[in-house]
Amino acid sequence: MPKKIIVAVTGASGSIYAKHLLEKLIALKNNSAEVSLIFSESGKKVWDYEIGRFNINSERIHLYSNNDFFAPVASGSAGYESMIIIPCTMGTLGRIASGTSDDLISRSADVMLKERRKLILVTREAPLNLIHIENMKMVTLAGGIIYPASPSFYSKPDNKEELEMTLVNRVLDIMGFDSDIQRWSGEI
Repeated sequence: MPKKIIVAVTGASGSIYAKHLLEKLIALKNNSAEVSLIFSESGKKVWDYEIGRFNINSERIHLYSNNDFFAPVASGSAGYESMIIIPCTMGTLGRIASGTSDDLISRSADVMLKERRKLILVTREAPLNLIHIENMKMVTLAGGIIYPASPSFYSKPDNKEELEMTLVNRVLDIMGFDSDIQRWSGEI
């Protein structure tokens, strides 16, 4: 039985992380992930600007409108195991932290928290103000995971894509999938 995953893309810069994540989820062995995908309006615009037209096509990805509250991701009984918002704007973080479920992304995140399931927010903002930090604290206290879009360098990536994949592979690892993550050995 494949894991049921929600991926949401909001309007922060960093759509490339979402693209790589979706490609990796599609490529998993034994069709081990079923993905429900939601774009915010600005998320789709930023994706188009940074990457070009959305062209990931797979029978394992189900695309839902951000205003479709009848989508299965809006209910805890649908049995989704985890949700990743990648990239996650500070506005989306704030709506989740305050429990304002005014679109499908924030409703789905609310469902993950109330069902005590994994919610990972790959935030993209710098510097942070106190409101951002307090919202991160609130989501963390509610059970969410804040994962700033900070790639690692200890694997000595040779190019931009390898650097981006350090973050994507770590997110997959947190979700419980086998990934190509290079673990820190402590050796120099």
